[in-house]
Amino acid sequence: MHTRQAKRAAPSTINKTNLQAINIMPNLKPAPTLIRKISGALLLALAFALASTQAAAQALPRKILVLGDSISAEYGMARGAGWVALLQKKLTAEKRPWQVINASISGDTTAGGRARLAQQLAQHQPQVLIVELGGNDALRGLPLLQTQANLAAMTEMAQKAGARVLLLGMQVPPNYGADYSRAFAQTFADVAKAKKTALVPFLLKGVGDVPESQKWFQSDRIHPNAQAQPLLLANVWPQLVRLLR
Repeated sequence: MHTRQAKRAAPSTINKTNLQAINIMPNLKPAPTLIRKISGALLLALAFALASTQAAAQALPRKILVLGDSISAEYGMARGAGWVALLQKKLTAEKRPWQVINASISGDTTAGGRARLAQQLAQHQPQVLIVELGGNDALRGLPLLQTQANLAAMTEMAQKAGARVLLLGMQVPPNYGADYSRAFAQTFADVAKAKKTALVPFLLKGVGDVPESQKWFQSDRIHPNAQAQPLLLANVWPQLVRLLR
């Protein structure tokens, strides 16, 4: 009899103990110090992740897209001798994290550049666009208003895509007539002013406007030679460097 009573009493004692444990558990609360430590650790981890993401983004090279014609496409020269290639070398030597993409095509006009710019912007997503177009418009006798409209449209397109724009102006020989020559050169200035963008008034300054300029040109007297390319880059750089931010 005593054995049976002992066996019956045991469950009663265990159940009471379990109930006491259950009643106590809801009253347990994390210490304030522990909460602060956990919160601090989470904030530190988030800050580290954010810093790592920003550092990775900054490490990626930013892009300069050059949209030009034969002047920028190294026409008649060895590969790597043109001013665009020299620009990349300069940026690399100065440890500037910029990649230059040369999308220039010999013979291209402002209309041609306008037609293919959207695809180039979508593909490369540049931070800076350099437009070196317009010379072939003059050679073909295209209306100045058309050239101006194309330059303005390309500038707007790039700005809407988040790119800063640098226009490289050109001039035509005096045999085109004084009025046309002035109007053509002014076209680039007018677009730059209207669209609030950077401008190099004359890409060939010091090359095509100096006595004995033939030494700077190839035999066709149209395209600058390899010796002239550093001068072209020197004309571009002061305006371009302001956009590299």
